[in-house]
Order: sequence, then C-alpha cells, then structure tokens
Amino acid sequence: MGIKDLLRFMKPYVETAHIKKYAGKRVGIDAYSWLHKGAYSCSMELCLNSEGEKKLQYLNYFMHRINMLRHYKITPVVVFDGGNLPCKGATEDERHKRRKTNRDQAMLKLKEGNVAGAIELFQRAVSVTPSMAHQLIQILKSENIEFVVAPYEADAQLAYLSNLKEEKNGIVAVISEDSDLLAYGCPAVFFKMDAHGNGQEVVLDHVFSCDTRVPSFRHFNKDLFTGMCVLAGCDFLPSVPGIGITRAYNLVSKYRNLDRVLSTLKFEKGDQMPEDYAKSFREAVAVFHHARIYDVSLKRIKHLKPIPEELLQFLDEELDFLGPEILPSLATSIAQGNIDPCTMEAFNVFPSTVNHVSTANIKKICGPFSRQEAFSQPSKDSSVFAISSSKSRKETTGKLDIHITINATYFFLLVETTQASDAEQMQCLFMDESECLEEAAALQNMIFPSISTRKMVGEEKKSHRKEVLKVPDNNPFRKRKVEEFEPGEMDSVTELVSEVTEVESLEVICTIPESQKSVESKPVKRIELKTVTKEKKVKRSNCQSSENKKNTILNFFSRV
Repeated sequence: MGIKDLLRFMKPYVETAHIKKYAGKRVGIDAYSWLHKGAYSCSMELCLNSEGEKKLQYLNYFMHRINMLRHYKITPVVVFDGGNLPCKGATEDERHKRRKTNRDQAMLKLKEGNVAGAIELFQRAVSVTPSMAHQLIQILKSENIEFVVAPYEADAQLAYLSNLKEEKNGIVAVISEDSDLLAYGCPAVFFKMDAHGNGQEVVLDHVFSCDTRVPSFRHFNKDLFTGMCVLAGCDFLPSVPGIGITRAYNLVSKYRNLDRVLSTLKFEKGDQMPEDYAKSFREAVAVFHHARIYDVSLKRIKHLKPIPEELLQFLDEELDFLGPEILPSLATSIAQGNIDPCTMEAFNVFPSTVNHVSTANIKKICGPFSRQEAFSQPSKDSSVFAISSSKSRKETTGKLDIHITINATYFFLLVETTQASDAEQMQCLFMDESECLEEAAALQNMIFPSISTRKMVGEEKKSHRKEVLKVPDNNPFRKRKVEEFEPGEMDSVTELVSEVTEVESLEVICTIPESQKSVESKPVKRIELKTVTKEKKVKRSNCQSSENKKNTILNFFSRV
C-alpha cells in the first residue's frame, strides 16, 4: 500500500527519466513489486492453480525487465520480502480478507460466464507466495543475477543497500512501486517503469534542497519526513481520523518536532486519538529507521541504524515489533533462498510445495539477452541425497524428532522438540560441501545404526570408478570391451595389459577394491579376449611352407 497519496502530494518533485541514466551502476529491484505486476497477466490461472505455460507469465514479465536492464549495462540487484512483521499483522489480515472476497466474487462471475469480469476480480485477489519467489530465484541463479531475501521487509533491505558505497556493493537507485521506500530514506526511487525503461523518479536530495517548489521541504530532514509519512498512515499504523498527507505535512512543517505534533493531535482530536497512539507512532517510526536487515558481508542480522539508548528505554528494550531475532546460519539460508522465510522450512525438504519451472520454458523466460540458453534442474539422484523421509528415515530418540537432509550445497540438521510449543527451537547447521559426505556417514551411523551405509559407499565407488576408467586413447580394447561391462559387474579396473604378444588368447584380470566400510566382497572376474588375427596366421603358414620347400630342394641336391 505504501504511504497514502504521498506521490500525488510530491508531484512537483517527480521527474520523468529513463533507466539508462544508470548505465554502469548497480540498481536495486523490489522483487515483489514486479511479481505483483507480472501476476496480473495470469491472475486467473494462479488463483485457480491451473496447469499450463500461461501460469508462468509473471516470470516472463520479470525476466523481460531484467534483460532490459542488462541491455543498458545496468547491474540488477533483486531483493525479496522475507517474513511478516508483527506490527504489520493487522494490515496483512485486512489484505487477506479483501483478496478472499474478490476471489469469491470472481468465482461467481466465472460461473455466470462473465470471464472479463472474473479476470478483473482475480487481479485483485491474486497474491505472491514464497513458492513463486522461489521459482524466480532458480532462474536468477541460472542467469548469475545477484539477489538477496530480506529477513523481513524488502524496503528496509533496499534502504540499507542504498546507503552503502558502490565499492561496498551498494546501489544508487531502487526500482519499485511502493512509496514506503521514500519513508525509509532511499536516496533515489524509480517509479512506474514501463517495458521500454521510461519511468518517474524522486531524488530526496532534490526534495530537501529545493525551496522554489510547493510544498517546500527546505526545513525538513529525513526524520521529520518519515514522521510525516507515519502520521499520514502507513502499513504499520493507520492514521488518526481526519489526518491525511496534507494535514500531516502542515503539522510537521509548523512545529518541526514530532513530540509537539503528537501533543497537538492529542489536544485537537481528543477521544478520536487512541490512547496508545504515541507508543505505536514511535514504534512505526522505529521500523523505518531501525528495521532488521541482513548484512551480506557479516552474514548476520543487524539493524538498519543503531537504536539510541533513549529509544530503548522508552520501549523497555522490547523490540519484538521489529521481528524476532534470527540465528546467523538460518538468516544466511533465508538470504540465499534456501528456506521459506515464513514457515522456516527448507524448500528442497518439502518439494511438494514448490512447482519448479520446466527446462523447456526457460529459453522463453530468459529472453534474447540470456546468459545461458537453458536452466537445468538438479536431479534427485545426483544432487540431493535425503536420509530422512516420511516412511523409513524418521526415528524418535527420546524427546527429539531428528530429520537429516543433504543437498549438493548445504547440509541441514533440523532438530525439533516434540513437547515444545515454540518453533524457535529449530536449529539449522551448515557446512561445506567437501565435509558433507563424511559428516553424513558419521551421523547416520550414530543416529540410525540399523541402516546400512551402502548408499554412501556406492557414491564413493562411483566417483572412484570414474577416475580409474580414464584409460589412454590408444588402448584398442577400451571402446569395445568397457561398454560390455555391466555397472554391477565391475566397479574399477586396476590392471591393464599393455604389451600384446603373438599368442592365441589373452587374459585381463579385473579386481574390485574393497571399501573400508563395506563387509561385502566380490570375486575376481576373468575375461578372455581373443587377439590373434587372420593375417598373423597366414604369415606364419607362409613361412612354414617356404621352409619346407627349401628343405626339399637341399635334400634333392645332396642326394645328387
């Protein structure tokens, strides 16, 4: 929703521009803003959860604009929304009710045969889910496009990146449709960008430095500007009845002190002003100034700005309205798009909730400026090895339900207490890929002693087999005989015969190395390879016949 009527009120400061002005720069993208606009073209398919390529039109919309930015030599930095803030719960509930009402009305229109009316209502009912964002993240990874999932509000993460210097991977502007970014203090925001790169831009430095335009913000700073926005009504706090953007501007411009503004409102509105409005107002302002963001360099959560001691005392050090604390390892996994920020469940642990994009559609989505022609999904056998499953790999040890999941990049150990009522006791540990297999085998033997480690040993044998089977190209038996071996018959070849003599047959002995962990052994297999050719036999017979002829002639002359 943003700040109601803020852009209309600041129309004198809105300038028409083209995105190519940021060529060679890093520009932030409010991901959910583009996802919402892209979802309008396939709103009915998304609401009805129907199958087909049209359901993925929002990905085409997003990637078309990404490719346009890359065409103009702009480096896009995509930022996704994370978990919901507690202070935004009332706004989210109201939005959910409106979407449900619009969906119910759309279904009635559809039953009546009014498809156009139904689509219009479906556009109001559609919502962007973490699953849709995860689908987009897979494409961004395949295209090597930088992205980050914020712990909570993407606007706060974008504001943090906007205040970083370029040499520290900062961004110079933000592309969005949400006016909240101005309240967060983003220096430059690019609104309403079309498919050709045209849009409208607001630069805060121009707003605070210009005194010839009306309304004038000459005597404003970022704190007063944010206070004005909160008074006008935002996602974290509704406005007092009768207070809009114009009235809020007049009050802040007149008193230039937020405490005096609150006192004046209390005197003027009386009972219309809620009793706890002053505390809620300070909390809403604190969200815009001190929101929790993810520091990519430190790989942990921190505040957008340090919280002053005075504010901490006023709030009794209760900062739950900014969102719960998140462990660094869990925050990193959220930022990298591996865990759903709302449910705290790993996407690859629960594949039923994710509809992956088919490889055939990636060429269409990525467009002509795509860096890769196709996006290949990891197969379950090669990149994901799940020890835990709902059937046989879940065991109860005391009071703990332990689940283990391994993929090609990370190793997750999820520990969940059965008797606890709070889901915050879940822990997520990560380690390097090189240590993944060793730790998995050790944990499997420790937690599941009854389960055989045959699969882990099999993976080691396969990798060892690939290395040993690299025989020279001049081996005449390699192409013909190696292909005849079944995968289960031979795991590795340790000896090769390099010298061939003129004999009738040749024996090649193939041995299978024993694994230290396996108790099974396989017998040595012998394979006879016939190597004598007809030409050699003919030469030998010719030589013998010529010698016989010579002997008969000599015997004849000796007798004479």
